[in-house]
Amino acid sequence: MDDSILLGGAAHAFRLIASGDARVYEAAFTSIWISCTATAFASAIGLPLGFFTAIGRFKGRVLLVAILNTLLALPTVIVGLFVYALIRRVSLLGPLDLLFSPGAMIVGQTFLAIPIVAALCLTAIETLDPAARETAFTLGASRKRLLLTVAWEARHGLLVAVAVAGGRLIGEVGVSMMLGGNITHYTRTLTTAIALETSKGEFAVAMAMGLILLALALGLNLLLRWIQGMRGGRLG
Repeated sequence: MDDSILLGGAAHAFRLIASGDARVYEAAFTSIWISCTATAFASAIGLPLGFFTAIGRFKGRVLLVAILNTLLALPTVIVGLFVYALIRRVSLLGPLDLLFSPGAMIVGQTFLAIPIVAALCLTAIETLDPAARETAFTLGASRKRLLLTVAWEARHGLLVAVAVAGGRLIGEVGVSMMLGGNITHYTRTLTTAIALETSKGEFAVAMAMGLILLALALGLNLLLRWIQGMRGGRLG
């Protein structure tokens, strides 16, 4: 990609943003609300899963941890294929008519993010200083109080888990393309729009979308940096 495309894409991106281009803002809004919704659902499932895997001692725990770590590297197309099989017209969930809808994208992205949230939550709790748990236990804290103490001590790590999952989903393309269909004004996100514009040879438009997506990713990374700074007691 030569400098003219890079410079042209950057200039075009600013023009699109400044002019309030509907394609850009619509795709950006779709990307944000779908990824945020999926992150919320994944967190509601992944955080308790990671939490109780970390503090629990049960048969099959080692296998569960291995599965969670393995799923971190699960290709998005595999997730898309799995969910597609569940919600296609002739499947058991076919009557719900989810295929090629935002709902299908949310389901797919939720499946994709659950292992991320659970595995990072597990790591955050396992790396805690055991002194906090032991002190609470020594002081006669109830089981509920003990769990709340562990959750509070690991709060920064749990926030990082959610933020990392959100960052993973905002740039996701495989699941969105397979389950959403890249339908204009309905399921088109920044990533699927970039793929479409590139295939059409509209490199400047694709670059513009890419720069906007990069700005969103940068915002999430700055949030992560801030959370980690809080954990360390300082920023920067």
